[in-house]
Amino acid sequence: MSTRVLAGFHAVGARLRHAPQSIEMIYVDARRRDARMRDLQQRAKSLAVAVTAVDIDKLRSLAGEAPHQGVVAMASQLEQAVSLDDVLNRVDASTLLLLLDGVTDPRNLGACLRVADAAGVSAVIVPRDRAAALTPSALKAAAGAAETVPLIAVINLARAMDDLRDVGVRLIGAAAEAERSLYEIDLSGPLAWALGSEDLGLRRLTRERCDVLARIPLTGHVESLNVSVATGICLFESIRQRGSTPPA
Repeated sequence: MSTRVLAGFHAVGARLRHAPQSIEMIYVDARRRDARMRDLQQRAKSLAVAVTAVDIDKLRSLAGEAPHQGVVAMASQLEQAVSLDDVLNRVDASTLLLLLDGVTDPRNLGACLRVADAAGVSAVIVPRDRAAALTPSALKAAAGAAETVPLIAVINLARAMDDLRDVGVRLIGAAAEAERSLYEIDLSGPLAWALGSEDLGLRRLTRERCDVLARIPLTGHVESLNVSVATGICLFESIRQRGSTPPA
């Protein structure tokens, strides 16, 4: 089983909560003795997880480009909680999914996972190719959401969208040039939002698979939003229309 690098308090703390047995070692900054660091070490000790104090250079070498905040964990990669077939079999009126098309920045992927967790999304679906991976930077930006929201990589995103439609999921694509605002569209029932990269948007095949395209009205001077910001707006408008709150 491959090893995953978890950097930062959120990512390491989430793994301690959900799967402490998967952590091989936690490395901490030998110079940090503040309350946050003491709390993390105490939790690790109570769960029989080994902690080693190291210098800052060691932490940098382990974390790579990800901000580590003085804590890095080496952990085995957890098996994917669900597959696309599992998602298809569990569709009901409350289903809310997120499809990311061409999002290649790991930090954007992590931020989208964090928003998806907050909105109670069942799964995030991405293409296997030309998509960001769960790098240390992505895990840091996800702030623990990578441990709670299934990330499903599919070979063919367009085919996956067809499969979702076949089981009654409506596909809504976010597109700046859409005629209708997301506030004008019924977002109740089983739904999947499709969002593309900030610069290129949705690819043609993805766009063509959508049942309807929706735009986010922008009244200022900027022409587009970061994909994670747009994701939050779309998902939480869906929740507002459903008259519910994300599951606790």
